[in-house]
Parts: sequence; structure tokens; C-alpha cells
Amino acid sequence: MSFKNLDLNLLRVFDVVMSEQNLTRAADRLAMTQPAVSNALKRLRDALGDELLVRTAHGVRATPRAEELWPTVREALVALQAAIAPAVFDLSKVQLTFRLAMADSTATLFLPTLVSAIENEAPGMRVRMVPLTTRDPRALLLSSDIDLAVGSFPGVLSQLAAGQGTLSSTIQHQGLYSGKYVCVMRPGHPLAKVDMTLDRFCEAHHLLVSFSGRGHGMADDQLAKIGRKRTTLLTVHQYFTAGRVIANSDLITILPYHLIAATGMKDALVWKELPISLPEMHVDMLWHERNARNRAHQWLREQILHAVEVSRESTPILTG
Repeated sequence: MSFKNLDLNLLRVFDVVMSEQNLTRAADRLAMTQPAVSNALKRLRDALGDELLVRTAHGVRATPRAEELWPTVREALVALQAAIAPAVFDLSKVQLTFRLAMADSTATLFLPTLVSAIENEAPGMRVRMVPLTTRDPRALLLSSDIDLAVGSFPGVLSQLAAGQGTLSSTIQHQGLYSGKYVCVMRPGHPLAKVDMTLDRFCEAHHLLVSFSGRGHGMADDQLAKIGRKRTTLLTVHQYFTAGRVIANSDLITILPYHLIAATGMKDALVWKELPISLPEMHVDMLWHERNARNRAHQWLREQILHAVEVSRESTPILTG
């Protein structure tokens, strides 16, 4: 079939199915029935002479031809959409609910600034917070269970940078900040007035903040490399809980410096440099490409960036 005889509506269906990797979700997004989507794909297969998308137990899998074709189709559709989109966007009339996934500690720092912006500029916008229970939120973004994820996703970022994984081409990201880890304790702790040597660090009783509940952290890995270990007396999954316990005990803990304020006990805690080297904590926001040019979503991302700057001003982020 020549290009002049090709129904261009089929390319829009193809784009959405490639983006969603699932016929049911694609049909919902296109406001079509699933049989109609399947029929459109069949017509496109016949026109191009390739299977394009093969059904799997979890959705559909793209053929090499589809992977090769999609970037060009996506770019063309985006350019067309930008050309015909309404020039005027009235944020004050937006009626949308966005679902955000982030840890309580991060939400504590960002939400006050974000809520203030919504009240003043987008009164019809609603935000629903979803617990961040995974280091890889891409599947949640793909399924539209969430619209934006904020957190530390080192494994995901590595795969995205390398173009690895079937979801890499549909996920966009932006770095928010990086910060160093420090050792935190109460001002009256026996180690608060002395140098934090490796021996003292290992001999102390530790509290570990672990969102997964695992009683093993990065510090344990670093210590093991030099043949040392520490005693973790308590493991918790919230910085707020950690702050309360540390401020009222002789336990010590490791926290990102910028999240000490998230404990709610900033004035009751002191910090010291660690005697071991840990990589910086990188915090990013991730979203699905379907929302890349959604103006309300763009505004939301801009406000989170602004909230980072406000937080940075109140608690400078240590690096290096």
C-alpha cells in the first residue's frame, strides 16, 4: 500500500498502543472499544506487511519493525498536535486530579509549597498522594496508577540512560537534587563531642531507615568491603519515626542531610561526617510520555521544581 492510501488514524492507534503496551488501556485512552483497536492494528499490519505488535501474557510486545517505526510516528504526531493545540491555556479552569507517589519524608518537604501554588493558581486541581513502595515505579506510570513519581531510583535511571528495558522509551525523567548522607544523633550522645572514627561508628548501636523493611543498608555493604560490621538495634521505615527515636535514645542513624528536617526533630538532632564513603542520594521525578505535553502536568512539574528550590533555601543541600 502506498502512503497516500494509508489511513493516518491507524498511526495514532499504533502510537497509543506502543505507549501503553496494553490494548485495554490503549482503548480507554483512545475512547474506543478494544475490538476496534484490534481491528485498526490489523489494518495497519496488512498495510505495512509486519505483525508490529504480538500479544503476550501481560499485554503486547513490539516487533523490531514497530520499534524502528515508532519514534518517527511519535515525533510526527507530537508536531501535529502542537500545531493545532489551543494557544490559550487557562490554569485557573483546570479540573484534574493527579496521583503522586513519593515517600513521606519527601512529601513533608515539598507539599506545603505545592499546595500553596495550587490554592493560588489552580484551585480546580486535586492531588492524591500514593505510597511509594517500589524502587521502580515505571509499571505504575505505564498503567496510569500514578501520574508522577518522586524519589531515589538509581537502578531505573541507569537503565534509562542506557536505553534498556521495554519501558525506557515511554518514561521521562528530571533530576531534582543530590545530597550527601551524614551520621545523626542527639546532642547529648556520647559521640556528639568526639571525632566519629570508624571504630566508634561500628561499636555504636544503630537505627536503620529501610522503606522495604530489610535490616541491611548501603552502609553495611561498604563496611563489609573492609571487613567491618555494625550493630543495627532497630529498623524503621519512616524518617519521622527515626527522628523521634534518635532524639530520645543513644542510637545513631544515617540520613540524607536535606531530610533531617523531615524528621520533625531538626532542632533536637546533630550530625557528623560519616567515617565511610557512601554515594550521594539522587532524587528524580519520573512521568509517562503521555503526560509530557499536558500543560497542567507541565505546571505541576514546574511547581515541584520550585518546591525543591524553596526547600534548598531553608535547608542547604550538602554535596561532595
